[in-house]
Amino acid sequence: MQNIYADFHIHIGRTVSGKAVKITGSNSLTLSSILTESSERKGLDMIGIIDSHVPEVIQEIENRISNGQGYELEKGGIRFDSLTLILGTEIEIYDQNCHGPIHVLVYLPNLAKMKHFSEWLRIRMKNINLSSQRIYEEAIIVQEKTKELGGLFIPAHIFTPFKSVYGKGVVQSISEVFDATRIDAVELGLSANTMMADQIEELHAYPFLTNSDAHSTPKIAREYQHMLLQSPSFTDWDKAIRGVEGCKIIANYGLNPVLGKYHETICSDCNSIVIGTHCMKCGSKHVIKGVSNRIKELSTSSCSPARPPYIHHVPLEFIPGIGPKTLDRLLDYFGTEMNILHRAEKDELASVVGYKLAHLIVLSRQGNLTFKEGGGGTYGKVIG
Repeated sequence: MQNIYADFHIHIGRTVSGKAVKITGSNSLTLSSILTESSERKGLDMIGIIDSHVPEVIQEIENRISNGQGYELEKGGIRFDSLTLILGTEIEIYDQNCHGPIHVLVYLPNLAKMKHFSEWLRIRMKNINLSSQRIYEEAIIVQEKTKELGGLFIPAHIFTPFKSVYGKGVVQSISEVFDATRIDAVELGLSANTMMADQIEELHAYPFLTNSDAHSTPKIAREYQHMLLQSPSFTDWDKAIRGVEGCKIIANYGLNPVLGKYHETICSDCNSIVIGTHCMKCGSKHVIKGVSNRIKELSTSSCSPARPPYIHHVPLEFIPGIGPKTLDRLLDYFGTEMNILHRAEKDELASVVGYKLAHLIVLSRQGNLTFKEGGGGTYGKVIG
């Protein structure tokens, strides 16, 4: 069995020819830069590229395989040196009952099935070359197609105020939109943790995933999971989700929810925290409901099932005093961010960046940092 660190929600910003895929993604967020950042700097073992349905992305992956830079695994996924890439796509669903827009993630085991799915999507969306596009099809039909192809179906960032199953405020139960029996797991998103999500009893049936939703290379692995797998492959990831044959999710690493952009309800006009339906500071009724408030509305349970621990991870870039040059010094010495965050001793860290920063990194590991809360699209901040 192998200890595996994985982030399964990474966007492609631009293709190798420079065409936009994720419009809001960084121009430098290419397949090449993702592979390099994920393996050499972050120290991940598996990643999910969720724009793998785009024909030019498929072509680039096939070209790399033809050039001997990677190969398809028998158990699913594509191996590039020490990193396994899982093929995925993010789709926007908007059903006839006005449930939506809702983002979902579909993962498939190999290129042949992703190419088939891409062609299936092409006649159901306006632009197959862009990320997170609306599909003109019912959610249950998408689930059926996913299962036909041996794929995994996962609702994305399920609480964020925009484009998630619970976030808009219309859906009270996940079964209003989806076939609950064809959901393999749910992705929590940056403003919720396991303890918050388990206040909703219907979610007790599903494993939780914590992924970055990276729109730039530095954001890769700001949330991730630690798993125990026989091998870093699609099949064994599926087994870990189901908790069979010794494969399992050991821990979810995610932001402390107060750091998330949508944790608190915020006035969109003056950015003040709002309690109620309008801003007491400026009087505006233009508010963005925070994840914490939305979960309280949906809460149906005071108990939680047995789950892997949720560890409040603070990305190194969030820690005060760790700028690009300091991070480069740490990486030069320790190799990868996973080594810095999980394996380096405090004295070793102090020898590179001094006692103060080493102490903050250790406090982060222990979940003992203090924060200023985020909301309304603005991240929270680490105070110390």
